[in-house]
Amino acid sequence: MSKERARRRAERLAVLEKDKAARARRVARRGRRQALVRRLKPRFGRDGRLYYRSRRQRIGIVVVTLLAIAAVWTLIPELALRIILTALLVLAVPALVVVVLGRRSS
Repeated sequence: MSKERARRRAERLAVLEKDKAARARRVARRGRRQALVRRLKPRFGRDGRLYYRSRRQRIGIVVVTLLAIAAVWTLIPELALRIILTALLVLAVPALVVVVLGRRSS
């Protein structure tokens, strides 16, 4: 009778060890996945922005862009060229801002 109990207890312990190992693998996999997500996910500031610009810089960016668009619309006579240059300015301004002012993260 005691041999039978010992055998059953050994089987129970083997099943528990197998479950414990599977649970440990799941926890480790979850931890690796969370670490990867933390590494890849961009970090936002308190107000949700990735990069910060001072108020003066933001106003300068808008004013210079509007002046460039106004210059295009006053100096270029053809409408199609005006529209193309305006679209080009709107698309190029973010890249120029990053090149000129840099990416300041805070």
